Amino acid sequence: MKKIVCIVTQIILLLWFFLDMTGVYFEESYLVTRSYKEDGIFFVIYLVTVVLFLIKDKIGKWAVSVWCSLWFAVQFISHELVTITGNGYENKSHYFEGAVKWLEIDGLYIPDVYHTVLHILILTVLVTTIVFMISSKKALPKSSKAE
Repeated sequence: MKKIVCIVTQIILLLWFFLDMTGVYFEESYLVTRSYKEDGIFFVIYLVTVVLFLIKDKIGKWAVSVWCSLWFAVQFISHELVTITGNGYENKSHYFEGAVKWLEIDGLYIPDVYHTVLHILILTVLVTTIVFMISSKKALPKSSKAE
């Protein structure tokens, strides 16, 4: 059961991240711009970890957890840390000025809707993968010693 939950969360994240490859535009704003040139390699790496998990979960679970840990750290530094410290506000506010936002406060960068959902999904995949890793380790039968 836990593996299915893990796979479902990974596929949801994969689909959400795929929006970054195609872009989602509205009349005067966008959810995410088409960024396959900038983020394509990250998409391919995540896709490979998911496929690896599906084919061989013993190594795939480690690949997914390591990649998602690194990915979340980079996202946190690039988005949430800017909100907390205020450093880089000018760059972030101009770069994402047309993005769909939860709310806008002058002088404060708040991650847009796409990135907020992305960060939640990365954490969800990370948590479900770690839970799967722990539960699969507990489920291993103890080897009997030859007497």
